[in-house]
Amino acid sequence: MSEEKKAKVKVKADEGVAPVQRIRIKIKAFDHKIIDQSTRTIIEAGERTGATIKGPIPLPVEKKKYTVNRSTFVHKDARDQYEMRVHKRLIDILNPGQKTIDALMSLNLPAGVDVEIKM
Repeated sequence: MSEEKKAKVKVKADEGVAPVQRIRIKIKAFDHKIIDQSTRTIIEAGERTGATIKGPIPLPVEKKKYTVNRSTFVHKDARDQYEMRVHKRLIDILNPGQKTIDALMSLNLPAGVDVEIKM
């Protein structure tokens, strides 16, 4: 009986609404000043072309800690600890046009910034 109920229930999608196109940009960098500058540049380029922008959304900082022995052989108590922080931001561009895509492709971002773009 439960199988019949499952078969009869159908989820209706909004047929009159067109799907929203979206470009999702994920930015990573070790320095928070560089990543903020890059996000401002991307947002300005998107706003100039008339696209709707959501963000920047700060994502959690990824902290990697490394512990290394100072000496090569005996002294286990003497250690150095290093930490590497990766700052991340997320920007969504809704309903992008060809001008928006061209503007994003022509941007010159500083070195040390990793950009992932998903459509």
